[in-house]
Amino acid sequence: MEICSTFTYILLFLSTLLLYYLSRKEKRKQSKLHKERAKLPPGSMGWPCIGETLQLYSQDPNAFFTTKQKKYGDIFKTHILGCPCVMLASPEAAKFVLVTHAHLFKPTYPTSKEKMIGPSALFFHQGDYHTNLRKLVQSSLSPEAIRKLIPDIEALVVSSLESWAIGQVINTFREMKKLSFEVGILSIFSHLDSKYREELKENYCTVVKGYNSFPTNLPGSAYQKALTARKRLGEILREIIWERKEKKLLEKDLLGHLLNFKDSKGQTLTEDQISDNIIGVLFAAQDTTASVLTWLLKYLHDHPKLLEAVKGEQKAIYKRNDRGNRPLTWSQTRNMPLTHRVILESLRMASIISFTFREAVVDVEYEGYLIPKGWKVMPLFRNIHHNPEFFNDPQSFDPSRFEVAPKPNTYMPFGNGVHACPGNELAKLEMLVLVHHLVTKFRWEVIGCQSMVQYSPFPVPHSGLPARFWNESKSLEVLP
Repeated sequence: MEICSTFTYILLFLSTLLLYYLSRKEKRKQSKLHKERAKLPPGSMGWPCIGETLQLYSQDPNAFFTTKQKKYGDIFKTHILGCPCVMLASPEAAKFVLVTHAHLFKPTYPTSKEKMIGPSALFFHQGDYHTNLRKLVQSSLSPEAIRKLIPDIEALVVSSLESWAIGQVINTFREMKKLSFEVGILSIFSHLDSKYREELKENYCTVVKGYNSFPTNLPGSAYQKALTARKRLGEILREIIWERKEKKLLEKDLLGHLLNFKDSKGQTLTEDQISDNIIGVLFAAQDTTASVLTWLLKYLHDHPKLLEAVKGEQKAIYKRNDRGNRPLTWSQTRNMPLTHRVILESLRMASIISFTFREAVVDVEYEGYLIPKGWKVMPLFRNIHHNPEFFNDPQSFDPSRFEVAPKPNTYMPFGNGVHACPGNELAKLEMLVLVHHLVTKFRWEVIGCQSMVQYSPFPVPHSGLPARFWNESKSLEVLP
């Protein structure tokens, strides 16, 4: 009886092993068939090694992508910057990569750029570390947090405008970068000692100059100078951190949030992690916001009737605030519907972030096409923003289109999903405050033809939009 029972157990065990083996074999077979059925998207990989990089940089990058989309459709492959890539130009595909299946695609940046910002910056990461850091940054840049910054942002804006209104032609983009840097410093440190501010600005500007240069460590190269400046930035930030700890200051700015953070295991952030994320926020905030502010001035200048309508909206607020003697309130910035639509349309038209980089962490199939593991994946925001299927007459500047909310996933000026820009509310507030003071107290004239666009690397009007500004506040004092 015992022999029979033992034999039965052995037979069951062997049967289980056989079934497991057969099922695994069948799964491998199905997986192989699945891969064989899936094919790479259409497109050209260009020349060996260099791919289509030369084609991309020898013309308007947006024209390059648009031509490809017309030829191959909303999903196509190419080879640029040394990487095989899959380009995605549909809202559904962008949502697939950035939202619903974001775990299959990791954020990716060239090593040289990661080193320049700092490897611990949140937008280089996924998982718990990214989640924790994103919550910290979002909480310090949330509407509840930034509303108290309005008086200080106003002071920075007015000071900047007055410095421009001296009758000389200025480079608008360059001046907007200075303003955005100061607003970024304000949101990170609240009030920072002028010695630290000037040192941060000087070294940060050197880092920015080398960020998009060829990554060589040759003495005297822009990249080598940037690395030296980046090291100094870390030293300055450690001094600020030490001073804040020494004085036991409990500020509710971004630095305060980073210093007070503890994870579920009670671990705090290292000084390097704090420094990398501060520099990351500055990088994310300065050039992109400055680019949009520059385009905003150009679009208003190019559409006089729209400018007059915006002036009317802002002058009504100006009069309610005792002709500018009282500061803007948070509720007033939330009640500028026309100005807000102008900002939304400026973000769509300019599409400062034309695309974003992701990398497939496994083989992924989408719409019958294979996206191989390790390939770069690039949702093309600009192509979606300029698609007539979603935005009628997309090359026309028409803020009225935002009287109705755009279709889901067709409007992504700040990205989408867990890696969307956490500082979008601060950027919009900066734009609203600037427009208010600009149109109620100043006028400006764009110098020369401004139909051309340059990339640095974000799109900006040619030569940074040369312009001349005048202060009209005295004439406004006599308004009835």
